[in-house]
Amino acid sequence: MALSDAKSVAMRPNPAHTAVLFGIKLPMWNLYLTVIGIAAALVLPFVVEGFTVFQLTQALVYAIAVLGLNLLTGFNGQFSLGHSAFYALGAYTAAIMVERYEVAFYWTILPAGIICFIGGFLFGLPALRLEGLFLALATFALAVATPQLLRYEHFEGFTGGVQGIDLFKPDSPIEFLGGDQWLYFVVLVCGALLVVGAWNLTRGRTGRAIMAIRDNPLAARTMGINTSLYKSVTFGVSGFYTGIAGALGAAVAEFVAPDSFTFFLSVWLLVGMVIGGLGSIPAAIVGGLFILYVPNISEALIGQVFGDDPSAKALIGVAFGCFLIFAVYVMPNGLAGFVRWFVARYSRPGI
Repeated sequence: MALSDAKSVAMRPNPAHTAVLFGIKLPMWNLYLTVIGIAAALVLPFVVEGFTVFQLTQALVYAIAVLGLNLLTGFNGQFSLGHSAFYALGAYTAAIMVERYEVAFYWTILPAGIICFIGGFLFGLPALRLEGLFLALATFALAVATPQLLRYEHFEGFTGGVQGIDLFKPDSPIEFLGGDQWLYFVVLVCGALLVVGAWNLTRGRTGRAIMAIRDNPLAARTMGINTSLYKSVTFGVSGFYTGIAGALGAAVAEFVAPDSFTFFLSVWLLVGMVIGGLGSIPAAIVGGLFILYVPNISEALIGQVFGDDPSAKALIGVAFGCFLIFAVYVMPNGLAGFVRWFVARYSRPGI
């Protein structure tokens, strides 16, 4: 009888696979939303204007960087305020290879990611002794120091100093695609590959170890998990994602300069991660869109209310702050947390 009970428990289906929301099972919801999202991403460049394509491309770049930060903070529990440094390292690696060594842009993406992986892994080693606010301060120092190093006169031969480096957008090899559209699809494909990689990483043995360290480091060590190695590798992987985002962002903006990679970029990435939701891979897209569009919406709103009054520009930050406070108040766990709550609240057990 006990054996029969054990078999029945083992054969019991996962409730998440049988739950029903508005008459549709949750796995089907996931499938439908994925198909709709892919279809929309493929169609959008052909139905919107050129500048909007540029904005969407930039949002995808930010989404990749937010995903890298989320792997570190949301999945592994390490807090970072220095990811603007990895973004800058990836951007300058690509820019220097293109401008100084005349390497085709497409061949700079992976090297930029690898260099940032090495940088992240090496930075993660001394950071192993730091946690919480102390780790945040260490990464803050990294973010503050990076623009100054890029301006350093002895590096000007490579970095261009204060003037930065001008780049040219890669030409489209496909006749019916414009330059902006082609670059959009390059970023989209890179982002899709990185999403698949993050999905497999977080759902495998390595991902379970990473999340175990986040939830209870002492218990993880007790189970035989090498916490030092996993933390350093996670820092490296996070840097890899952010470095690729930096390389892609350099091509999109066609320019790199130290003032583009200040500490505020790290703050923007952190805001995007929190708004999208910690520990959620699809939420990175929401974070990228929020970083790009909400400041523009705030500016447009102030312009509609106050017109061309120059003094009203000071209120743009106030409007953005109100948007941010409202979003955090309504969705304290980000959009991903809100979706989880909504599904748990309104879904019903299925058969």
